[in-house]
Amino acid sequence: MTKLPARKEVIRCPWAKGELDQQYHDAEWGVPVHDDRLLFELLMLEGAQAGLSWSTILKKRANYQKTFQQFDPAVVAKFGPKQEAALMQNEGIVRNRLKVASAAINAQAFLQVQAEFGSFDAFIWTFVDGQPLQNKRTAMSEVPARTEQSDAMSKALKKRGFKFIGTTICYAFMQATGMVNDHLVSCFRHKPVQALGNCRRQSRGSSFAGGGTLSSTSCINQMSRASSTLK
Repeated sequence: MTKLPARKEVIRCPWAKGELDQQYHDAEWGVPVHDDRLLFELLMLEGAQAGLSWSTILKKRANYQKTFQQFDPAVVAKFGPKQEAALMQNEGIVRNRLKVASAAINAQAFLQVQAEFGSFDAFIWTFVDGQPLQNKRTAMSEVPARTEQSDAMSKALKKRGFKFIGTTICYAFMQATGMVNDHLVSCFRHKPVQALGNCRRQSRGSSFAGGGTLSSTSCINQMSRASSTLK
């Protein structure tokens, strides 16, 4: 029987240790997000994480999705005292009264942003001028807890009525949604995520638009190569 060669060790960012962490790191973390529903989900989950580990939130994510109707902001915006009371009895989520109460408040503010800008995506990506910030960090000690961009985002969102949206939460949200590429250069996901960011820049042309479509063969090839690393 032919002995297969040893598989090359996959090098990830050091924080991705558990199975759920690694799955999230490999498939989602740092990938540019422009879907409003997913943006709302990640904004809510980052707020829920405050004071906790991201691993804790990932373990509860499926239940969050079910409980919050797949994070449909139009539905969550209508949550009232009855729904909040039920949420406080739900062991599958973080049962913090202030965090639970912030769900409807944030959903309402989210809908207002959509109404004003056409999409939340069109608004939130202005904090990085419409394209991912490509970092080249070599150690986790180089990764900041906040930046000028996250400070500005936090201030703007608070002004619009959002809760649990401090600058540290905003920076984590930026990392999660690919507004910044904070994969270490040694991580196998750094280059594919960087390629996705470059693809976004090509598709947006000379001015930023909330959506953007792939318009070049090279961009499509970059997307294909980046996706192949997950298989």
